[in-house]
Amino acid sequence: MNRNGKAKRDVSAQQTIHVGGEWRAAASGAAREILDPADATVFASVAEGGAKDADAAVAAARTAFDQGEWPRTPVAERAAVLRRVADLLQRNREALGQLESRDAGKTVEEGRIDVDCVSDAFRYFADLVMNESGGRVVDAGSTDVHSTVVHEPVGVCALITPWNYPLLQASWKIAPALAAGNTFVIKPSEITPLTTVELIQLLEEAGLPAGVANIVTGPGDTVGARLAEHPDVDLVSFTGGLTSGTKVMRAAADSVKKVALELGGKNPNVVFADACDSDDGFDTAVDQALNAAFIHSGQVCSAGSRLIIEESLRERFVGELARRAEGIRLGRGTDEGVECGPLVSARQLARTEDYVASALADGAVLRSGGLRPDGDEYAGGYFYRPTVLDQCHRGMRVVREEIFGPVLTVETFRTEDEAVALANDTEYGLAGAVWTSDPGRARRVAGRLRHGTVWINDFHPYLPQAEWGGFGKSGIGRELGPAGLAEYREAKHIYQNLAPRPVRWFKGMSQG
Repeated sequence: MNRNGKAKRDVSAQQTIHVGGEWRAAASGAAREILDPADATVFASVAEGGAKDADAAVAAARTAFDQGEWPRTPVAERAAVLRRVADLLQRNREALGQLESRDAGKTVEEGRIDVDCVSDAFRYFADLVMNESGGRVVDAGSTDVHSTVVHEPVGVCALITPWNYPLLQASWKIAPALAAGNTFVIKPSEITPLTTVELIQLLEEAGLPAGVANIVTGPGDTVGARLAEHPDVDLVSFTGGLTSGTKVMRAAADSVKKVALELGGKNPNVVFADACDSDDGFDTAVDQALNAAFIHSGQVCSAGSRLIIEESLRERFVGELARRAEGIRLGRGTDEGVECGPLVSARQLARTEDYVASALADGAVLRSGGLRPDGDEYAGGYFYRPTVLDQCHRGMRVVREEIFGPVLTVETFRTEDEAVALANDTEYGLAGAVWTSDPGRARRVAGRLRHGTVWINDFHPYLPQAEWGGFGKSGIGRELGPAGLAEYREAKHIYQNLAPRPVRWFKGMSQG
């Protein structure tokens, strides 16, 4: 039994749909097998929900918002629930880290770090709402008027999350949605749904009222599409690919609901020669270029998959980068000493191979990787060697399009202006980095890059208190930070006349 006295879900019955406080199987009875990407074996089964399940979940969330207690729960009590969730996540840190590793293919250490980041997100949004004032006082220019702007929850939120960071991306949406007082339905990726199911169970254990948190496991073209178009959904927040994101936006248009989209990126990592003047500087820049491109086998929306390097440094830098890439240890993410796990699916492996073949046909030079690894330990798994492609240019698909695989392209520049032009020559604008020992250059280039996050002499760190999102086709809106909370709120202006009196605009029938 959980904190609310409800029975826990029956795993054997594929009861991974949670509606109105009850765990259930899909209305159709359908189920989906979840594969271990390290060997393609089945290790779990979940409900394969459909539009009928989505409708039931939205109805439960609508009732919980319109008639339930959560939107009217005092901020301190909502914050306390979020903090309990953070504590429960830490209690289950090892189990969740292992499950995230097996489900998504990442190393177990990455899985553990993800759990820590999820806990941080829940604590951050709990603190943020607790430290707010009761609204913004607006000077109306009269002592007879009291005018304030307050913020209220949007309502029912549809949250659609990707397969690469299932637990982390769920928390970036769930934590601010709950902190603001909303109810929600979440649809995790059908490929990696398991830790999101566990998170919903922890929310229930933490004391969240029935109907506030609902989950429907199932495919995007049925469950996701229905949530995006549903007239009783007030906001849809989607993280995923550009093509799917545009479909979500079109589906949401008819009901004119709020839309937040995070659609990935093609992120430049710009390295100036002066960053490598010392041996330590060179070692650090090479090491960070590896991390930028190959963490989680490159299946990261902010992956530094475009190395843009000063021409005079290219041969030395790329040579060392390729040498180190060849030494990256592949394997099952839960195994000791593994540095890079498999790709998430056979489809993603085939997609990566296609991009590399296209690049080589277009004239790219293979410096490392470019193939599946040999060995019985990789049999059946979706493994691909970290790949460095030199002599690339913007005419290549591999440079323009997001791959979500362990593939790094190399472009070169001679001047600062040329470096900035290359870095900004993308339809995306999520993140980028500049490496230089010149503080003035660092500030200039960072200021000119059209990307939502810019790192100087670093790559990948983020802070829950700083906004995350991108320019251009990287999406609409922001997650994390104060703006991440604002996505889940509506602003309301309350104007109070303290000394009402007749206006006498219409004088004909006015009392004398």
